Amino acid sequence: MLNDLKIGAKVRITDGTPPGHIRTPSFVKGRTGVIARHYGRYPNPERLAYGLSGLPKLNLYQVLFEMDETWEGSGDYGPKDTLTVDIYETWLEVV
Repeated sequence: MLNDLKIGAKVRITDGTPPGHIRTPSFVKGRTGVIARHYGRYPNPERLAYGLSGLPKLNLYQVLFEMDETWEGSGDYGPKDTLTVDIYETWLEVV
């Protein structure tokens, strides 16, 4: 588990494909962003989906992505547009 990450910390979303219920959008897997917000610690929804306790609780972060990083220059968006995604710590790697 990651210690509480600071706002502005650079992270990469892991590119795993575990079986079962996952809560991380595939379009951000392998992408790099920065921590924009720390919401706190919550039960793990990927465990709750199977009727488990959801413990231990996990840190939930808002991660900010540049559109070019997310879509690799493909798409119709402005040069300053960004995307945020709420992601649990188990999907984050410090860069």
